[in-house]
Order: sequence, then structure tokens, then C-alpha cells
Amino acid sequence: MNPIRIGFVLLSNSRNPAPSTRIAALNMFPFLKAAGYDPEILFEPADATETPELPDLVKQAVDREIRVVLFQKAHGPAVERAARRLALAGIKTVYSVCDLVDVAMVRCTDATVVVTDYLKSLYPVSLQKKIHVVHDGIEHPEQQAGPARQIYGSRRDRLRAVLVTSADLATLPVIGTPPDWLEVIIVGRYAPGWPQRVREARWKFTGMATTTERIDYLRFLSSRRIHCKAWDPVSVYTAMHSADFGIIPIDTRSSSCDEIIPAWKVKSENRLTMKMCMGLPVIATPIPSYEPVLRHGENGFFARSQREWIECLHAMRDPSVRERIGKCARESVLQRYSTEEQASRLLGVLNVLFETSTGTGTG
Repeated sequence: MNPIRIGFVLLSNSRNPAPSTRIAALNMFPFLKAAGYDPEILFEPADATETPELPDLVKQAVDREIRVVLFQKAHGPAVERAARRLALAGIKTVYSVCDLVDVAMVRCTDATVVVTDYLKSLYPVSLQKKIHVVHDGIEHPEQQAGPARQIYGSRRDRLRAVLVTSADLATLPVIGTPPDWLEVIIVGRYAPGWPQRVREARWKFTGMATTTERIDYLRFLSSRRIHCKAWDPVSVYTAMHSADFGIIPIDTRSSSCDEIIPAWKVKSENRLTMKMCMGLPVIATPIPSYEPVLRHGENGFFARSQREWIECLHAMRDPSVRERIGKCARESVLQRYSTEEQASRLLGVLNVLFETSTGTGTG
């Protein structure tokens, strides 16, 4: 039997993919091929966009004999029109989303894939049968931290914590100033070169609304114990290998006035499971996607207030605690959040679509 052709509509260009494009789409291709599907890129923008115009999508899908189109984080009126036209052409559609609730897209596609059970729970009960959970798969399970350094941290020999974020943080959330025995490495959306970094800092500083914000930002910039690194696929693992433990402090008080659901509530668990799979012990703010993963005191620590953060940071000074927690962390996520396991979940969604329409699977 000929393989079922799947056309992907991507959020970002495959030559410079956003993490979600890489994790939710491109990393799935080998597993789809092995299972008898034939994945291909049907549309990719020159620059990342969630709301593309897709005037020729249906014709391209028909001409290429595509049988299912997967919209990777693409949504909006043009995408909804394309999904309805694809249905009229007899082509199945799947909506893959990681950080927002879009009821209209769920209604106009045959199936929706979300990254957490919490995100699924935010949709109406009437749509739950169409929604399936496929977590962000861990990309590099072969990467593993070394044994815990046998030090407790001091001014002369500091411990190192790593924070990986998609933002260009201007403060260290919740914690503020690290203890004098600790350095913090932040890997985020920072410019790679110092001239551009200085320009961006100047723009950020002048755009701040209050004197307090500006003072806090200057303290952040001038701290010798906070080091901001530009994210790239290599630097992020270099930073994690150099760290003694991971931190994910999130200011759950902050959200813009027009947000119905705060952004932190719909974050995926990816940045947590990535650190845990490395064997790094992690302290994190409890948010919906992290709560099913981390068991406080067993495979990590949860901290809410600044006082709780300081207490957990001090617990991490003990090498035996770091060793025990890190080992348990890796064991707890290695299989459950593997790319193989998530590919199996996605294949389950696709197989059901074709069993429903034809009475057979891919076989």
C-alpha cells in the first residue's frame, strides 16, 4: 500500500526553525516515515508567522496527493478557510498548538494536538474528543550532566545555576539577587554580539515605565553573579553542562491586561524536562504543565515565594542532594517524554483519523 502523504504547514522556516517547529514537526519526520507515512513540507514562511496567508495551499495539497495537512501553530481566518476548503477536497486536517486556546481552529479541523493535559482542559467539553495530548519530546537524551561537584558553594568557589528561557529577561524573577555563593547563567533571547546587546539594553532601559524598573534593571545588568548568554542549539547544552542545577523561576503575577489566560499558565513542560533529562536537579515555580512532572523533594523542588526559593537554593548546596535529585529527575522523564513516545502518540492520532474514514490503518 502506498504511504499516506502528510503535508506540514510550518510556523517557521525549516532552515532556521523555531524550537516548536523543530520539536513538533521536523523531529517527527523519521518516525512518520518508519510507520508508513510520507511527510513533506507543504508551506514554510520566510519569516516565522502564526497567521499565514495560504492562497494556493488547497491546490498544492491536491496536486501532491496529500491526504492530511498538519497546521503547526498556524491559525487565523486564512488558515480556517484553508482547513474548510481542504475538508471539501476530502483532505484531513490536524491542528498542532503548544501555547494558546483557539476554539475556532479545533472546530474546523479533524483533530487537534496540544502539548499538555492542562491546555486540553481549557477547551469546551464538547470538543474534548477531538483533542489529543502529544508532549514536547526531549531532543537530546544522550546529553547527561556529570557527577555532582563536591562543593557547597562559597564566595571563592560558587555553585552555578542555569535558567533556559525564550525571553530576554531584565530581572531574575522571584529570586531577585542570587545568594553570594551562587552564579546564575541565563540562556535566552539575547543578542550574540556586545554592540547589539548594548543597543538592546539601552532600548529596554528607555522603554521602562518606572524608576523602580530602571533601578532593578541596572542592578541586573551590573551583577557579577548573573551571566546572560544568547540561545543557540549548542550554547544551551554548554551552559547546562557547566551548571550544578537548574532553576525556572516564573513571576506568576505578571500578565498583560488583554490576556484572558496568562502566558505562564499555558507553557509546555519542555524547559523543565530538558534539564531533568540531563540529570540536573531543578527548582521550579509550580505551573500547570510542571505539576504532573515534578514531585517535590523527590525528582526536583517547587518554590513559590522568594522565601521558599531561598530555602530550596540552600538545599541544593548539599552535593548528595543534588546527586540524588538529579538521578531521579533523569529516570523519571527519559522514557515518558522521549521523542519516540511523543511520535507514537502522534501516530495514534493519525491512525485513528484514517481508521475512522476508511476502516483501515496505514498498513
